[in-house]
Amino acid sequence: MRTRTRRLAAAAVTLLTAAALLPAGAAAAPRDTGPSGGGLHATVRYTQYGIPHILAKDYANLGFGTGWAQASDQVCTLADGYVTVRGERSRHFGPDASPGSALSSASTNLGSDLYFRGVREAGTVEKLLRQPAPAGPSRRAKELMRGFAAGYNAWLKQNRVTDPACAKADWVRPITALDVARHGFAVQVLGGQGRGVDGITAARPPGATGQDRTADPRKTAEAARELFSAQDADMGSNAVAFHGRTTANGKGLLLGNPHYPWQGGRRFWQSQQTIPGELNVSGGSLLGTTAVNIGFNGHVAWSHTVATGVPLNLHQLTLDPADPTTYLVDGKPHRMTKRTVTVPVKGGAPVTRTQWWTRYGPVVTDLGPQLPLPWSATTAYALNDPNASNLRGSDTGLGFGKARSTAGILKALRDTQGLPWVNTVAADRHGHSLLTQSQVLPRVTDELAQRCSTALGKVTYPASGVAVLDGSRGACALGSDKDAVQPGIFGPSRMPTLKNAPYVENSNDSAWLTNADRPLTGYERIFGTIGTQRSLRTRGAVEDVAAMAERGRLTVADLQRQQFANRVPAADLAADDTAKACAALPGSTATGSDGEAVDVRRACEVLARWDHRMDTGSRGALLFDRFWRKLTKVVANERRWKVPFSAADPVRTPHTLDTSAPGFATALADAVAELEAAGIALDAPLGENQYVVRGGKRLPVHGGTESLGVWNKIEPTWDTKAGGYTEVAHGSSHIQAVGWGEDRCPKARTLLTYSQSSNPDSPHYSDQTRLYAKERWVTSRFCEKDIYRDPALEVVRVRERR
Repeated sequence: MRTRTRRLAAAAVTLLTAAALLPAGAAAAPRDTGPSGGGLHATVRYTQYGIPHILAKDYANLGFGTGWAQASDQVCTLADGYVTVRGERSRHFGPDASPGSALSSASTNLGSDLYFRGVREAGTVEKLLRQPAPAGPSRRAKELMRGFAAGYNAWLKQNRVTDPACAKADWVRPITALDVARHGFAVQVLGGQGRGVDGITAARPPGATGQDRTADPRKTAEAARELFSAQDADMGSNAVAFHGRTTANGKGLLLGNPHYPWQGGRRFWQSQQTIPGELNVSGGSLLGTTAVNIGFNGHVAWSHTVATGVPLNLHQLTLDPADPTTYLVDGKPHRMTKRTVTVPVKGGAPVTRTQWWTRYGPVVTDLGPQLPLPWSATTAYALNDPNASNLRGSDTGLGFGKARSTAGILKALRDTQGLPWVNTVAADRHGHSLLTQSQVLPRVTDELAQRCSTALGKVTYPASGVAVLDGSRGACALGSDKDAVQPGIFGPSRMPTLKNAPYVENSNDSAWLTNADRPLTGYERIFGTIGTQRSLRTRGAVEDVAAMAERGRLTVADLQRQQFANRVPAADLAADDTAKACAALPGSTATGSDGEAVDVRRACEVLARWDHRMDTGSRGALLFDRFWRKLTKVVANERRWKVPFSAADPVRTPHTLDTSAPGFATALADAVAELEAAGIALDAPLGENQYVVRGGKRLPVHGGTESLGVWNKIEPTWDTKAGGYTEVAHGSSHIQAVGWGEDRCPKARTLLTYSQSSNPDSPHYSDQTRLYAKERWVTSRFCEKDIYRDPALEVVRVRERR
């Protein structure tokens, strides 16, 4: 926690120091001598809602201020992440508990520890740090890591942990720059090795008498399609950039609406990072990362959406008949590398397991329980994750922060090639718009997949983009592009990119329908699909933003209205037909899945009057939500609509709900019975039964689930006994609406839906959540004059004590 004594003692000096950044003539610029002792230091100016504006003289000191400020707000979450990447969860929390999904898909602490201890003992991150830029991280990025660790440690040394989640916990301890780098590595491989942790750590050679097992192509393809689909994922996003031709002043506009978890280590945290004359950027960072990930500066704004590109591929190995740990390439044997890892376990003996690695990557026996990849006497599968050689994400973020246009964003992407699993949407003050799917992907071309796919790969690649290549043939190697900074990935010239369209939009579908009038084509299947059905969220988003662009004269206020319009595309397509079919049911009754007859007369009336929105005051929204969830589970997409999808009309098709489909009346009956059993009125305002509790008070939550297609996506947790949706698992997170005026200060409105701190004792535990409940925004204070006019300004001088 920040101390008032420390704040007041430093305030006068800091105000004078920062005055050097005010407009010419505003104040004199005295010399900043820095603290005695020569340690790292920074000035942190806190404005309303606990947003820190970190001022430092160089990257190490900027990292110091960032590490300090993040620890102040999120020390327990950060410390938990460092326990994870050290491979020490089993030691502190036991081997069988869940580690959470923040840094991998491991199902148990033991699985997580086996993987991350393996990374440590192999020196994987150390090797990446030694690589010279651009293949490895730059000096600036490494200085940020060093400073971040020092800032975190200084906060721990100088403050008492008050968050009950980790107060007095022995696992909260100082970190090193290497811990920060390992955390960054975990974020980079979330979509690759991180997705396969259980299958990597559980891989065992078959016994001598073991029978051959093979992966079922059809089931594996379907499982892969579901695994890599944005549907029901816990990370998603919307973003739209408008060209100056559509805006009121000819400058660009950007609305970013990432959908991320509301708890744990994948939360965003807001800050402004400033090195005078070098860097000045504001936005959100994933906890534990050192640079702004999503944000804006005086010239350009950007956001990210989780991309459809598949950041891994599999190599199917042909094994030596005499030894299942030896594989053949062009007829020559290659021994797998054993990686034996021992994990200390709380209350028990250490556990030792062996992982098996190949020239392609680790042997993996599944990508989740629904996608088995059995290791037989003749066949095994190796996982290739090019992001396991990519520690460049911070450099990409720094490049964005220094960019002065969308062209600068593209240059940063071209120079660093550090983004593992996201698209980038950007706009600038010159009026340009940009979408690019510039991510690090295995260099799997359609030609390579056709030539080298195994029987399994011939099914999985078209269905999901997951390539399964023949690892026994050297000619099936991934190869390299001349403009790629590392072997085996696509270079920047191959990335789907659209510049300067009236609007560019993405809602986690592929790049194809970035702009409905200028569809993107010609990219490889691994990037995503072309000419396939879009999600309801994409369809609704394109309808909305295309209409906005057509209307023109757009301002930041229009972006704010779009964010909280809470329109339900599924309702516009289906609610009226549902109400009519409901009213036509014989006797106004429907039979539930339990065989009981349910009176639905009242439901028909409520649905007919509903406003088709997910506002907190919308009556009938909860009823439709519960009905729609049940309907989409039992009625397949192709059976749900009378008019099928057409690639010639992708925004408006499919449409017209088929109310005669088996399961329609049952879903309606079940929804009505469910609400009545919970004591929830069918026409109750949404906010009465979709809420979070903070500080003992209910805060109503607007927005809706993925299948409804609502831009303001919210995935809440259903609890019948507690009266509805009582918490948010993931959804709208760090929202920003950014434009520019005639001066150098961006016109930005932001909102961090779950607030800055996860400490319930912090004043910033729920302050922005209360704003979100009321659909209110924070006015961003980017320029120095605005920072120092903030009525809640607190100034803190932070430094090492040696």
